[in-house]
Amino acid sequence: MATPDRQATTLALAHALSAAERGLAVIPLSRTKLPALRSPHRDETGPGHGPTTRCRGECGRFGHGVHDASTDPTRIRELFAAAPRATGYGIACGLAPHHLIGVDLDTKTGNDSSAALRELALRHLFTIPATVVVLTPSGGRHLWLSGPPEVVVPNSASRLAPGIDIRGAGGYLVGPGSRTDHGTYTLAPGTTHLTLAACPPTLLQLLSPTPRAHRPASPSAGGQGQGLVQFVLAAHEGQRNTRLFWAACRAYEDGIGPALVGPLVEAALTAGLSEREARATIASAARMTGHLP
Repeated sequence: MATPDRQATTLALAHALSAAERGLAVIPLSRTKLPALRSPHRDETGPGHGPTTRCRGECGRFGHGVHDASTDPTRIRELFAAAPRATGYGIACGLAPHHLIGVDLDTKTGNDSSAALRELALRHLFTIPATVVVLTPSGGRHLWLSGPPEVVVPNSASRLAPGIDIRGAGGYLVGPGSRTDHGTYTLAPGTTHLTLAACPPTLLQLLSPTPRAHRPASPSAGGQGQGLVQFVLAAHEGQRNTRLFWAACRAYEDGIGPALVGPLVEAALTAGLSEREARATIASAARMTGHLP
């Protein structure tokens, strides 16, 4: 008889294969909602060492997070076989054919994110279409929308409105049927028969990144500073604040902290943090290392 965890893994694999049949690329997730497979390059980065690789699966091994995502049943079974403790699966956003965009309406912040989205729709004159909705264990909702292939929607946290996070290119959504430490993700009643609706053009425009002036790292930061910036850019969901804090601490300890604030903020924005979060994290690193923010 299978153990409860083994049963959860088998069920997660079944759900993942079903999603893949609909053209959604998947990866196995742990109970913490993080990718279930550890990076094969984890020992190549650490305190006192800059990142030595930005491999996104080119090495041929598993453990590259969302870059492992696949719709191929054989590869998916291999991924889950390598992750025997997986209890859920993630669905990669931004990939063909659906170019999935996830609108995460969070309830943990104390904000009414659903009301905030309705207010945005009224203010900008767009309608939220009937689409697939996934209910989270915490009471939140994930709205699934389809985007056009020529538009790259970035990940963001509360940039659109407080409590509204966006999962775009390089991000993933926890798939329905996944079991986590806090409960099970489920399809909302009445949406199981729906297909992904197209993202309203006005909303898509709001989700698209605002062009920013290019601000390269200060020449005084050198290659080391560029390495720290790349370290933050390579962060997956759940790693962003930790990586940014570590990189900022190293920068201040090496005397290049002030010169690297701008590039680190830009990297954090690209990785999905808000500017407020990024600057607060860098300021904490400055205080931790004995420097004024």
